[in-house]
Amino acid sequence: MTRVLDLWNTTSRLPQGQRIFSTLFAQKAPYFASIHPRFTVVEPNRAELVIRKRRSVHNHIGTVHAIALCNGLEAAMGALAEVSIPAHKRWIPKGMEVAYTAKADSDITCIAETDPEQWTGDDPAVDVRVRGVRRDGTVVIEGVIRLHVTEKPRRE
Repeated sequence: MTRVLDLWNTTSRLPQGQRIFSTLFAQKAPYFASIHPRFTVVEPNRAELVIRKRRSVHNHIGTVHAIALCNGLEAAMGALAEVSIPAHKRWIPKGMEVAYTAKADSDITCIAETDPEQWTGDDPAVDVRVRGVRRDGTVVIEGVIRLHVTEKPRRE
């Protein structure tokens, strides 16, 4: 089991555990803290977090800014990748393609998903499906984050 999954399993059982995990995870990549993500699901091949609609993530029209949404999608993808990848492999993001499909005028749930077999093949490309959903179920952003997955170097 990965350290991230161990941390999730330990903290999510505690009062305020999702908040504790989210704070600790955001410290791994400090830019994630700018959106104050609240993870709600962390498991192999799926991660979800919520970005609250508040002034610090607004754009000029008072909706959640596109880059805040992308940041949320990348944070969800990062948690998914950490808990899904086999122990002998490593990953790095290679690109992101997204489409903005509706106004993000509520809290947004950012979801990242893969299929188990994506992590076991010889192809170094792993496409993580991502989307952001408003409270009413409307998808406001969707796309893919491409990862490059390779074997970890052998330690000598």
